Amino acid sequence: MKKSFEEQISELEKIINELENGNLNLDDSVVKFEEGMKISKECNQMLEDAEKKITILLNGKNGELKEETFHAE
Repeated sequence: MKKSFEEQISELEKIINELENGNLNLDDSVVKFEEGMKISKECNQMLEDAEKKITILLNGKNGELKEETFHAE
């Protein structure tokens, strides 16, 4: 099951805190950094998808809101 945006952000915050504490060795820091980058990219994609859906809603015909199905690639 895919995590929500909010769950992903919470996980990313935990990783940032662990990295900022400085208690991890180099190998663990690299693993955490990689994990954080992966989560960051997933969150960015979620935001882009939401922005595209909003654009579709706002660009309805005759100035009317028109919802269209958005398919993420």
